[in-house]
Parts: sequence; C-alpha cells; structure tokens
Amino acid sequence: MVKLNKIYTRTGDDGTTSLVGGGRVSKHARRPSAFGEVDELNSVLGLARLHCQDSDRLQALDRQIARIQNDLFDLGADLATVDETAPALRITQAQVARLEQEIDVVNSNLQPLTSFILPGGKPLAAWLHLGRTVARRAERRMTELAVEEPVNEAAMQYINRVSDLLFVLTRHANDDGERDVLWIPGDNQ
Repeated sequence: MVKLNKIYTRTGDDGTTSLVGGGRVSKHARRPSAFGEVDELNSVLGLARLHCQDSDRLQALDRQIARIQNDLFDLGADLATVDETAPALRITQAQVARLEQEIDVVNSNLQPLTSFILPGGKPLAAWLHLGRTVARRAERRMTELAVEEPVNEAAMQYINRVSDLLFVLTRHANDDGERDVLWIPGDNQ
C-alpha cells in the first residue's frame, strides 16, 4: 500500500522527477511525458464517471471505467520503471485480454457503423471521446519512448486497446449508437 505523509518534497524543484528504482530524469523527458499523458487520461475518465452516477443502467459502465482507471495507475508505474529486470508493477497480457473481451461484448450490442462518428451525443459519450483522444496521444508518447528505451509490450498493447474500448463505450453511452453524431462527408462544401 502506498502511504503519502508529505505532499511536497521539493525534489522536483530543479525540473527533474523520480523514476521507480530511484533514477531521476527531466520532467520533459519522453518517459515522464508518456506517464503524464496516462495521468491526464485517468483524470478525463474521472470526469466521465460523473455522468454514470445518476443512472442504474450505467453502474456497470462506471465499474468498468473504474477498473480502467486503476489499470492506468499500473500503466503509469510500468512506464516510470526503467530497469526491465527490477521487480515492478507491470501491465500484463491478462489485462490486455480483459479489454479485448470487454470490447467484443460492448460492440456486439451496438448499431452497425455507417459512417465515422463525430465526438458528441450525450455528455458521457463526449467525455469518453475526449478520453479516447487522450489515450491516442498517450500511445504516441509511448511509441516515441519505445524508439529510444524499452517499453513493456503489454503496456503498448494495453493503451491501444483502451482507446478502442473507449470508442465502443462512447457508442454504448449514446444509446448503443442510436444517438451517435455521424460525419457527413462534404456536408458544408
């Protein structure tokens, strides 16, 4: 269990941050940039969950998003760990497989897609769309990092599946696709 007695430490005042295992890097280095994007995604999902609170129909979705939020802390710890041989919290293939199963279940209940979807519809869907785009940005940061340093393969797969799951969850939140906002190519020409 993590115990935080003191919130400020002053150790980051010089523009560096700690990694798991004790190393320090610049706060703008690729690794903190990657786990910072994951942290932002987690915050967006917290805002999305606010729209699940008043509906019994959305309680299962709320629990699903809560699981993802917990996994995103695991992902942040994974990304903050440089030494692949050190004992550390890592994203696992089981977490990736769970997301794939959840995508398949949610997608099986959705209206077929006839166009690309514009972000919008219900407020919950709009927040999940924002989460999806932040997940894609986190994935880009992780791929940038992976060019220079090792990144757990399951972590790369996980962030990719999270954005896929968030896409189908937006459609679920939009009454299983009934309230999706469809792109109309060239509509304003």
